[in-house]
Amino acid sequence: MGIYDITANLIDGTPQSIGDYRGKVLLIVNVASKCGFASQYAGLEVLYRRYRDDGFAVLGFPCDQFAGQEYDDPNAIQQFCTRNYGVSFPIFEKVNVNGPNTHPLFALLKAEKPGLLGIQTIPWNFTKFLVDRQGKVRRRYAPTDTPEMIERDVAALLRHASSITAH
Repeated sequence: MGIYDITANLIDGTPQSIGDYRGKVLLIVNVASKCGFASQYAGLEVLYRRYRDDGFAVLGFPCDQFAGQEYDDPNAIQQFCTRNYGVSFPIFEKVNVNGPNTHPLFALLKAEKPGLLGIQTIPWNFTKFLVDRQGKVRRRYAPTDTPEMIERDVAALLRHASSITAH
């Protein structure tokens, strides 16, 4: 199974095929409203607005697996993102990114791009995966890697798929 074969529900419960993003550069992020890194929503929105017309999308996946830092109510998640950060990129339903109930998208992302020492587990909220136009995971970024630090890689992938070296 490839990334484009996976479906996830948007925050309103509508099924969304990742295949609908075929041909775009994607930044897939596990997010949490009450996380200390939540201010990264602002930078993610800047990246999304700056590059969306060039074929770029940010996909936000709320996760409550790290210290219970996400709201239970989908409306509260959406309102938090919109009210505090003006988020216009797609936000999906809460998912698990680790453990036996890991969402298939994150199982694939982790398998294609494990973390340090080959460890697949996601360590915290705001772990990011950069996916090229062909659906290949090109880079994995730590929660502390800000959107501003990632912008150069996003721009390079949008210009030339071969510009980013897979680490």
